[in-house]
Amino acid sequence: MTTLTGVWAETVGQAHAVGPLRAAIDDPSAMTHAWLITGPPGSGRSNAARAFAAALQCERGGCGECRECTTALAGTHADVKVVATEKVTIAISEVRELITLAQSTPSQGRWRVIIVEDADRMAERTSNVLLKSIEEPPPRTVWLLCAPSPQDVAVTIRSRCRIVPLRTPDPEDVARLLETRDGIAPDLALECARAAQSHIGVARRLARDPEARARRAQVLALATEIRGVGDAILAAADLVEVADADAKAATEERDAAEKVALMQTLGVEEGARVAPALRAQLRQLEEDQKRRATRHKRDVLDRAITDLMSLYRDVAVAQTGATVTLVNTAHDGHIRDLAARTALADTMRCLDALGTARERLAGNVAPLLALEAMMLDLRPRG
Repeated sequence: MTTLTGVWAETVGQAHAVGPLRAAIDDPSAMTHAWLITGPPGSGRSNAARAFAAALQCERGGCGECRECTTALAGTHADVKVVATEKVTIAISEVRELITLAQSTPSQGRWRVIIVEDADRMAERTSNVLLKSIEEPPPRTVWLLCAPSPQDVAVTIRSRCRIVPLRTPDPEDVARLLETRDGIAPDLALECARAAQSHIGVARRLARDPEARARRAQVLALATEIRGVGDAILAAADLVEVADADAKAATEERDAAEKVALMQTLGVEEGARVAPALRAQLRQLEEDQKRRATRHKRDVLDRAITDLMSLYRDVAVAQTGATVTLVNTAHDGHIRDLAARTALADTMRCLDALGTARERLAGNVAPLLALEAMMLDLRPRG
């Protein structure tokens, strides 16, 4: 494995992709004004974009130690703008603000760098607004767009970007990062890296949070607890309830702080009545917070379904006698038991049901309905 250093140290398993980015820093003829960094969830798209932004600002090409590098990596550099939407889609108003920013010259750095971490969350109309700025940017502006795949971005946008594909890193590489960066014990680091299917952020959360590991184990247990229609309906309701609670816990405190800050900005004292002229701003904040909670809930449910898919993948491995390593090594006994009392055809049917549920959730089907249908399909047959 090639060991990356400096700002690239956390772009795990992506030496093949870092090469073109480094070349663009070293050779002006290899530089372009718009880049599209693609890769599966957890591959480190945002890490690679921030590292590239830091290297562009650094006089030494990304040493990782100077002020330019540290502030760019932290998202606090004056000339590096990071857009990471917490809503379902990126609003057209946000993109217009970015276009205005793109027209300004760097205030202190070598480049004006704009990172859009969720470019796949732009609607077609929003992409069209961005297009002209991508086509004709100022000479010192660089756009770094991130998306799961080139096909997730409008063809008019991706055709004007240089694409840098990332791949899923090896679990061993992710585990090594957890050991060196977070001080996680080697066995736990590897177990969590495999359980997260090399998703760096998820692996880190599992390794550092015993409750997160317990919640994941609870989700995996659903595969053996469903016996009939009643169990399926209750399991779906439980999963939606867990997602609601998770979203509330993750956003409640922040929502309250944002509301207090807005009230202070508007000059409204705590407990006082909000003047009619100011209510629109308060409603806008509440709508943004609801969108953020909706996205968080969807992300929680999608992750739960992904975890269940990994379990049935392991069951299929056991049923076919394949020699590949299990994803859920800590649940080996559970996997062998499920494999012994079901057929491979049942496992494939369950995997299809899980994939369909993910598609339905992505298509804005009501979560409870999508999960009830999924759980019904997970019931044993015969």
